[in-house]
Amino acid sequence: MRVLIVRTSSLGDLVHMLPAISDIAARVAGVTIDWVVEEAFSEIPGWHPAVNEVITVAHRRWRKAWLSRRSRTERAAVLEKIRDNRYDLVLDMQALLKSIWLVRAASGIKHGLDWRSAREPLCSLFYDERHHVEFWQPAVLRQRQLAAAAFAYQWLGEPDFGLQRFAVNKPAQTPYAVIMPSASREDKLWPSEYWQAVFDRLQSMGMELVLLAGNEQENARAAELLQARDCARVQPRSTLTELAQLMAGARIMVGLDSGLTHLSAALGIDTIGIYKASTPVRTPLVGSGYTASLGDRGKEPTVHSVLVSVDAALTMHLNQ
Repeated sequence: MRVLIVRTSSLGDLVHMLPAISDIAARVAGVTIDWVVEEAFSEIPGWHPAVNEVITVAHRRWRKAWLSRRSRTERAAVLEKIRDNRYDLVLDMQALLKSIWLVRAASGIKHGLDWRSAREPLCSLFYDERHHVEFWQPAVLRQRQLAAAAFAYQWLGEPDFGLQRFAVNKPAQTPYAVIMPSASREDKLWPSEYWQAVFDRLQSMGMELVLLAGNEQENARAAELLQARDCARVQPRSTLTELAQLMAGARIMVGLDSGLTHLSAALGIDTIGIYKASTPVRTPLVGSGYTASLGDRGKEPTVHSVLVSVDAALTMHLNQ
């Protein structure tokens, strides 16, 4: 059976998809899985050993010049590849109208969420098979349930993100904590004085601080937060694979609700997530390590609650 998975973005959503891919690979004999993804995140499907081919799209870039010759040529090439591959089953795990053209281009029986389950209900009109999955559930669980419904199996066990390639056998000589203090939206940011308290606690336990930053603005914010601290640095601009390797070797991560924070949890690293503009009801941190999803939409976590979670994670490690 040849299967096409449609889920193009974003980083955190793609991470939440990975256990469903592991389930399909384990329970559908002889399956070959291709995955359509936004070009900026194309590394993520490639990390999973069960993914055969990664087909990239560039919605974010195309939107800037939708009718340009380059955009039209690239879209035509994507459609040709999808049509040539001749799929048996197409599973839309995004349910957004912006990606329905990809679903429609593929051969095979088209599966997706029903009207009540989809974020954009009109998408359900384009599927041959529609599946009901309760909306207010953790994203990892929703994706596993949708895949199980599409392939008629019962999902079982803890989520397997398929990220074994990042397993670290030798710990770093100096333990370090990865920090994600920046976000694309101002309403997600946490006060500087709170971060300073977290930095003090981590460094008192002998850890180096490695702050992540994705652009010049985030780099400036990270540098300002560090305030010339010793044993602390801002990570240079890196690929997603390089960042995954960095996080895989970390002792702990503390970050705002972001795709990289969710990736840290998926890697099995002790991870503490700070939520302010979104709710952890739908996107809690999930992983085999210690996780704490603190705060909620419109209600930032206190610095005390974050420090308690930091202590809990580090104490658990010492007691193992």
